[in-house]
Amino acid sequence: MSSPFPTLALCLGYVYLVKVLGPRLMENRKPFQLRNTLILYNFVQVVFSAWLFYEIGISGWLTGHYNFRCQPVDYSNHPKTLRMVHACWWYYFSKFTEFFDTFFFVMRKKTSQVSTLHVIHHGCMPMSVWFGVKFTPGGHSTFFGLLNTFVHIVMYTYYLFTALGPQFQKYLWWKKYLTSLQMIQFVAIMVHAFQLLFIDCNYPKAFVWWIGMHAVMFFFLFNEFYQSTYKANKLRKAAAAEAKRLAAEEAKLQNGSAASSNGSAITANGHHGKNGSVHHHSNGSATSNGTSLLSNGVGNGNKAADYYVRGDLPAEIEITQRQPSSRNQVQ
Repeated sequence: MSSPFPTLALCLGYVYLVKVLGPRLMENRKPFQLRNTLILYNFVQVVFSAWLFYEIGISGWLTGHYNFRCQPVDYSNHPKTLRMVHACWWYYFSKFTEFFDTFFFVMRKKTSQVSTLHVIHHGCMPMSVWFGVKFTPGGHSTFFGLLNTFVHIVMYTYYLFTALGPQFQKYLWWKKYLTSLQMIQFVAIMVHAFQLLFIDCNYPKAFVWWIGMHAVMFFFLFNEFYQSTYKANKLRKAAAAEAKRLAAEEAKLQNGSAASSNGSAITANGHHGKNGSVHHHSNGSATSNGTSLLSNGVGNGNKAADYYVRGDLPAEIEITQRQPSSRNQVQ
């Protein structure tokens, strides 16, 4: 805590590692699975966040000792004050353990997860918190830590369920509400910090702006992520459903046209002539209705009937075939 440069160096090293060196090292490697590592890591983060929430709360905010409108920093050596100071330092330390969120994304080659929002959020926080722990270890700004650790309990619980496997996917319907909770957190921090611009409180105005503007920046970054992820997904799903409906209607119309064409074909093939009904089936075979009735008992009757159905009856047979017979005229 004696100098900001070690913290700054770690933040810059983190950005270089996750954006340049890490992807380069993983370029020709298979992604690591890390299932058991992720389960253990997220479980530890849930417990760590819960402990931090309890410590920050029990040192002031959840005991009635802290005032939500104006809480100056106590620089005494009172045991409760020192407990808050220690809680603030461990909160600062937790910002470094969160680097592993990104390290695991890189090792698993989940490059889409290493977004600008993600890197800015994790890369800035240790440096931001360092100033708070160094100059205001307690008081008004620790409200940020109280809310943030609560959100992290929920967030790492979500990550823990995802790491446990597909059988737990049905319990993760609340993912988009997690992003909403994070944005609500930043709105609450903004309101809580900026109120001191209108209240006479013995708290450094520089830290009011520092905390408040961080909340503003993260709110807009998370809101952009929310809009691009969930709203865009909703529009894509609606467009896909509409395309599916139109495709179904088009298929229905095509099936209707095909049925109509088949009906016409059946009517055309089912030729009815005066010399008896002859049915032409879809397989192209022609059968006479019973034995072909040929006038005057022409011995070549089957051949003549076959020609007649095809429409190419030879002229010499056609004359014989179609002349009325006094003995047996086909109706």
